[in-house]
Amino acid sequence: MEGIVLALSVCLVLALITKKLALPSIPFYIIAGLLLGKSGLALVHEDSIALFLTHLGLLFLLFFLGLEIKPDRIWSNQRAIVKSGVIDLHINILIGFVAAYALGFSLLDALVVAAAFFISSTAMAVTSLVENKKLLMREAETIVWLMVFEDIVIILVLAFFGSSGEHPVLMLAKVVLVLLVLVVITRVGRDYIISVLKRDDELPVLLTFSAVLGIAALAGAWRIPESFMVIAFGTILGTIDPVAFEIHSRPFKDVFLVVFFVFFGITTDLFAHGVSLVAIIAVSVAAVFSKLASGVAIGKVIHGDRASGMEIWTNTIGRGEFSIAIAAIWGSAVVSSTVATMVIVTSIVGAFAAKYSTHIRTFLLGVRPEGGTPPPRR
Repeated sequence: MEGIVLALSVCLVLALITKKLALPSIPFYIIAGLLLGKSGLALVHEDSIALFLTHLGLLFLLFFLGLEIKPDRIWSNQRAIVKSGVIDLHINILIGFVAAYALGFSLLDALVVAAAFFISSTAMAVTSLVENKKLLMREAETIVWLMVFEDIVIILVLAFFGSSGEHPVLMLAKVVLVLLVLVVITRVGRDYIISVLKRDDELPVLLTFSAVLGIAALAGAWRIPESFMVIAFGTILGTIDPVAFEIHSRPFKDVFLVVFFVFFGITTDLFAHGVSLVAIIAVSVAAVFSKLASGVAIGKVIHGDRASGMEIWTNTIGRGEFSIAIAAIWGSAVVSSTVATMVIVTSIVGAFAAKYSTHIRTFLLGVRPEGGTPPPRR
């Protein structure tokens, strides 16, 4: 318990500093964990309480992702989403896999690194658009759809790899059955759920917290992918009142995710056997340039110019929560160390690149954009 208190106290100070300087907080939480844990002073060690809280952090992150998925909007914009997303997927997965495999990673580890390469941080991308007042640029919409496509891919990955060894058909049947039951329950109880969410006592918070833990427990009991079920349940509840569920789940997500990130750093040993500092640095640099390649390609295909591609690149460099989650779920100790460093490097580079994207485009392309690219007329 003392270790958790120390870790959270350090993170509180870091949160105050990063918010003051408009910097992403996730990489600094990981750095704090590295300094406090195996790679640093070894002041904090993982225990059962920390494991439980980090698990809650991951669950509420997945639930939040589900709330953000809007099936109707995805269906109406499927062409733009698929076109930009497929370019992003192919370029980043290819560069990530080739870079990791060429640097001596095993086939499985190279695949995990490639997946971590692909997934930009939705939180960082959207935050950079808001804080840097870029929401009116036409590239902003493309960036948002890229994040949606990546979220969909993550759902499919979690569904495919989250199986517990059962026959795929049986597992799929159980998933479909549970989802149908949840849809029926939410449809029948919609009015009652809305009435609970409108209350100003503890019931809305208890409902949200119990719903997330309940679906996770059900998934475990039925041996179906927990991560996928939490996301899907979030999407189902999002059809009722996504704003209310976001409000009542955000405190849990924010606090438990801090624990998740800092303990990811605490349990990561950068000096573990088989971890090459050269390989880690090379992967981090390659991650920055893979998004440059995909961003420029998307800019040329979707908007017809490289300047738009550069803008897309600067706002999607940062990897974050789901890259860490992928490494935590499937990665080895070597992968965890590599991805932790990659997230730190890309988050910091991405934060400054998004803030000074106009200067970067002017320097690299020699053409000064005229105050951002306006959205096309419809």
